[in-house]
Amino acid sequence: MCTVCGCGEGETRIEGEAQHSHADDHTHDHNHDHDHEHNHEHSHDGHNHHYGHGPAHAHAPGMSQSRMVQIEQDILGKNNEYANANRSLFADKGILALNLVSSPGSGKTTLLTRTLSDLMDDISLAVIEGDQETSQDADRIRATGAPAIQINTGKGCHLDAHQIGHAVEHLSLHDASVLMIENVGNLVCPAAFDLGEAHKVAILSVTEGEDKPIKYPDMFHAADLLLLNKIDLLPHLNFNVDKCIEYAKRVNPRIQVLQVSASSGQGMTDWYEWIRLAHQTRQLGRPVLNHNNEHTKIAV
Repeated sequence: MCTVCGCGEGETRIEGEAQHSHADDHTHDHNHDHDHEHNHEHSHDGHNHHYGHGPAHAHAPGMSQSRMVQIEQDILGKNNEYANANRSLFADKGILALNLVSSPGSGKTTLLTRTLSDLMDDISLAVIEGDQETSQDADRIRATGAPAIQINTGKGCHLDAHQIGHAVEHLSLHDASVLMIENVGNLVCPAAFDLGEAHKVAILSVTEGEDKPIKYPDMFHAADLLLLNKIDLLPHLNFNVDKCIEYAKRVNPRIQVLQVSASSGQGMTDWYEWIRLAHQTRQLGRPVLNHNNEHTKIAV
């Protein structure tokens, strides 16, 4: 079991690929033909590397605390290498990658499908869908007309940068597109794993309780935007919006908060404007080739 997040060993499956077997030798029975640089030399140093599959600060019988810390550092360090490769690819292609994170039941998939339907005529959109099992959410996403690839993590409770790098190969993303990564429903582990995204977007339903930001501070500290979802239900709930926002700002003073309802459409235009602005900002910093085939940047 991995010491970083607590999920057990299991197989990760990406649509269209043979299975990843994250066992002692961390073998991969598929072709690693990346358009961007991924170093697949996994150093195991006598211990298991199932990075992306496993308890934050857990106790492992027979293992010292210093040893656990070292393994966590190794796992996250390797993940960050892949994340940086993803980030470089996204920057080169002008792709805005958003990592959507939440607990189960927040309305993340409903919000995503509505967003795709409303924006697909204006922006090139694609989705990487993360779930432990089934492709139901990916099927819902494809019904909007947007391309989507499913990653099933098995017992893994979050996506990692290595998985994203492989999934991107299957999507054939257009330049200057928006990539929505719907992470596995979990407010703990995805906070620690950088996927190479431009922004983490936390989605919190008003049915969950206003104290979530201070109960799960790492996630809300890592997020640039909080979407407070299902606000159409507020008349039927005992939920203090102001207190929730106060808690979020206490954990992360720079976090932006938008109140939305994916079902009724309330506040969704503000979310769409946020995406458009982030997308435009991404294009301003995008490297392009000049007439001498040298990289330059689009001027602001």
